[in-house]
Amino acid sequence: MPRLKMSHEQFLHYADPNPSGNPVVLLLHGLGATSDSWAAQVPVLVEAGYRVIAPDARGFGRSTYRGHTSVPAMAADMAELLRRLEISSAHVVGISMGGTLALQLALDHSTYVQSLLLANTFAKLRPDALSGWLYFALRLLLVHTLGLEAQARAVVRRIFPRENQDHLREALVEQIMQADPRGYRATMRALTRFNIEGRLAEIGVPTLVITGEKDTTVQPKNQRALAALIPGARQMVIPEAGHAVIVDQPQVFNRELLKILEDESRVASPATG
Repeated sequence: MPRLKMSHEQFLHYADPNPSGNPVVLLLHGLGATSDSWAAQVPVLVEAGYRVIAPDARGFGRSTYRGHTSVPAMAADMAELLRRLEISSAHVVGISMGGTLALQLALDHSTYVQSLLLANTFAKLRPDALSGWLYFALRLLLVHTLGLEAQARAVVRRIFPRENQDHLREALVEQIMQADPRGYRATMRALTRFNIEGRLAEIGVPTLVITGEKDTTVQPKNQRALAALIPGARQMVIPEAGHAVIVDQPQVFNRELLKILEDESRVASPATG
């Protein structure tokens, strides 16, 4: 897995399994996950001829953490990665935290973004019910007291609640345990402060919001509001899908992903790599 030296202390690891492919698809993972979370999407995209760039965000997976973070800083990392790889623009796909990075990238570094596919994400993290606030408070408490694994166990049980999802729970715990605990805690705090709702009208690229019908982390109605505030955006709800739609409903997600990429590739100038 290649790595990019961002500074003396920070390295950004990324997957680039088909460097001769075109156009480019940038895949941005969720909180605690790594680029490995896209295992069900990468082969499909490569087979379709796309160049896939799947980085580990700073502090997660094999990417290092240099002592501070924010959503704009992580989005800037992605812009710098594309610049260093001489990629002029990409179709950007982000899930949950990765969706916030995709939104910030489209706002702060718009020339790099051809289109957006946002899965189970948000422009501001504001649960509607007390139970939602308690869930995020519990996560913050666990990660600051009992540590990363205790928080991971609580997260995976909520994201994958079914009895037949043991393998998915263990895979996500394994990914979360690769994170730098300092980076994980700092990123959680950064996400609670994240709010770009007032800037969504500035987004000028084709956008699809994919929503898991049974997402209990980001309420589907909040995702509907997100789509309504982005000019021309569409929302698609995937029945029976949860927050981790890319792994619990991969066939449906991949079908919609390829469809929007094919549609946009026909009307947009190709990305170069």
